[in-house]
Amino acid sequence: MNLFFILLGKIFPLYLNIFAGYILTKYLKVRRDIIAFLLVYILGPIVIFFATISIEINLQIVFLPIFVFLFGSVIAFYVLIRHSKHWNDASVNTLAFTCGTGNTGYFGIPLAMLLLDPLVANIFIFVTLSSLLYENTVGFYVTAKGSFTALQSIKKILRLPLVYAFILGITLNLNGVKTPEFIIPYFENLKWIYGILGMMMLGMGLKGFTLQDDFDKKYIKIAYFYKFIVWPATMLIVIFFDRTFFNFLDENIYKVLFLVSIVPLAGNTVTLAILLKAKPEKATFTVLLSTLISVVYIPLLLTLYGGF
Repeated sequence: MNLFFILLGKIFPLYLNIFAGYILTKYLKVRRDIIAFLLVYILGPIVIFFATISIEINLQIVFLPIFVFLFGSVIAFYVLIRHSKHWNDASVNTLAFTCGTGNTGYFGIPLAMLLLDPLVANIFIFVTLSSLLYENTVGFYVTAKGSFTALQSIKKILRLPLVYAFILGITLNLNGVKTPEFIIPYFENLKWIYGILGMMMLGMGLKGFTLQDDFDKKYIKIAYFYKFIVWPATMLIVIFFDRTFFNFLDENIYKVLFLVSIVPLAGNTVTLAILLKAKPEKATFTVLLSTLISVVYIPLLLTLYGGF
């Protein structure tokens, strides 16, 4: 029980950023589309580039983003096909997107920096690259399909700078290029800025929300089933089989896998829904509620797991 409250105390301050985002939009009239643009087109590519060029790549590290990316993509397309007849608008597209990922960036990066050793936190950040890559390729595609044709969606993907930041970072890393020491402190600050603005976006997305129009019980039920049950259960199965039979991964990788699986729904669900005008209020309520549930959910599962 003491471990639960220790973890709760570490996580709770992150939620103040959600409240700050709502206040900024509601009373100070800060434009949420500008913040969304900064996150997707400027801060996201910078964070992913420096993380990609800085990590020491090996087979264990490579396994993590590939597995998370493929697993999330399978879920997204399955949900899109399985539930396409339940809605006549873009709801199923944002649902498919959010079921295939989690808030590993806006929420997960600050959480990892709070809970994990710096070395393990860097591994977690590298894994978030797979989530960001998913969100801006497969996820962007299934979301944009609600408002654009397949060809238009693909063209939008090719215009996203994050994809090219990832390719450039990997290329330089494999060619032995290292991050200059004097840049590292700035990168660390950018990680916190990215996380803070991302959490604020959840609060900003509540503007225009009405309970009658945007509370969708079926939407919430499906999203939470995949995020709170399927994701952690799958990761625990992977950890069990590797620990019992394969011994390919180590304990630090297990921690990263488990932490990836228990973060709430992706904040970029709101970001992309706003940019693509794909029911942002409904997505915002579902994501925000999952984030509030995670106040108790994350410390509880970490306690059951044994803590970090």
